[in-house]
Amino acid sequence: MAKLAFLGLGVMGYPMAGHLKAAGHNVSVYNRTSAKAEAWAKQHGGQACVTPREAAEGAEFVMACVGNDDDLRAICLGDDGAFAGMAAGSCFVDHTTVSAKVTAELYGMAKETGIAFVDAPVSGGQAGAENGVLSVMCGGDAEDYARAEPIMAAYARICRRIGESGAGQMTKMCNQIAIAGLVQGLSEALHFAQVAGLDGRDVVEVISQGAAGSWQMSNRHETMLDDKFEHGFAVDWMRKDLGICLEAADEIGASLPVTALVDQFYKDVQKMGGGRWDTSSLIKRLGFEA
Repeated sequence: MAKLAFLGLGVMGYPMAGHLKAAGHNVSVYNRTSAKAEAWAKQHGGQACVTPREAAEGAEFVMACVGNDDDLRAICLGDDGAFAGMAAGSCFVDHTTVSAKVTAELYGMAKETGIAFVDAPVSGGQAGAENGVLSVMCGGDAEDYARAEPIMAAYARICRRIGESGAGQMTKMCNQIAIAGLVQGLSEALHFAQVAGLDGRDVVEVISQGAAGSWQMSNRHETMLDDKFEHGFAVDWMRKDLGICLEAADEIGASLPVTALVDQFYKDVQKMGGGRWDTSSLIKRLGFEA
């Protein structure tokens, strides 16, 4: 078993680090709010550390799952950052959804000091993290991915290297682009059913078995119909991710008209006070009533 560090114990990182400990690894953890790291260590028996560097010292693999580009830089760089504590030959695995720009920046800096860097954003939400069935999409050098894949298997249903450094983040952008359109379509379908006087649950029972079926429909239609939006990825984070997608699209010349539109719809939800609602709350801006 390996000596590992996990940096960032949010709704995703906390259970992911737990799966690593349950798999028999020696796990040290760091979180910006130290009480959460201490709670994790008490629950799982690992070690809570006060800086990313302390957690990373002596670790063969350092896994991270934080909020955004700035958060990732903060835990990687500087005297107290993870890179300062990592030895040549160790591997940094980033599960954060960030820009391809910061991935390229940190991959290059890690490479200069002999540290491997794998971008490995995840999909599957809090439930996927808790149940150890995340989809992990990876970019980086093939030999580095091959070393890290057995470690990530502790919380992955599927884990694939898509290509060179940055390919994992670009694939996660594809994931978010697809989700945005699906949730808007589902919201409109449920709204239409209500206005037409149909029972939304009966409608979904039928159409989910055909070409309209999706994970979003199967897992979110009931909470949407019940006007409950505390079951997944927050609107604030989705807007962060869609901003990354739209910026990347401008850079590579891709056209994302539906994504740009849905991003503005999520902005409407934020204005309604729904920044912490889950992404299925798009239905709220249509005037849906439970």
